[in-house]
Amino acid sequence: MYFCNMIQIGKAIVSEELLDSQFVCNLSKCKGACCIDGDAGAPLNKEELDILEEIYPKIKHLLLPKGIDAIENQGKYTISDKGEIETTLIDKKDCAYVIFDKKNIAKCGIEEAYNQGIINWKKPVSCHLYPIRVLEFSTFTTVNYHHWDICNPACDLGKELKVPVYKFVKEALIRKFGETWYAELENAAIKK
Repeated sequence: MYFCNMIQIGKAIVSEELLDSQFVCNLSKCKGACCIDGDAGAPLNKEELDILEEIYPKIKHLLLPKGIDAIENQGKYTISDKGEIETTLIDKKDCAYVIFDKKNIAKCGIEEAYNQGIINWKKPVSCHLYPIRVLEFSTFTTVNYHHWDICNPACDLGKELKVPVYKFVKEALIRKFGETWYAELENAAIKK
């Protein structure tokens, strides 16, 4: 088991790995594997369920036929055996919202719709935050760096460019916790 130092920012307990480790997605190497590998969908919070219901008709034309079939047969989201709400999967593997670009790189169909100005919601916050995983408890939240071997090229690129995890996901952390919270995290990194 791996243990690391933690710091507290507001009600969040944050792994110092966010400050110490480097990360920059390298899609040319990983080909967007996080959207097509794994055995669970992306975690969703309850507020995102209505958003998925609302945007689906607007983004459906961008999705793969297999993704549309999965969504229309299983729903816009699913609930795991553990009671966790997740994005729907194609054949228990690929995210149903995945699309592929001309270079065969997996990308988020929701984010593509956002980039095209079709919708004003970028994607589920758990996807936006990745490689950070957030767990909500009744009195506190944990914010951890998730290690996955498919992201080794991102770790290498992050080291080369000297970009810490927390800076790579700045926009997502602000979206989740707010600018004041992020400024406190940045201050903790400077003091470290």
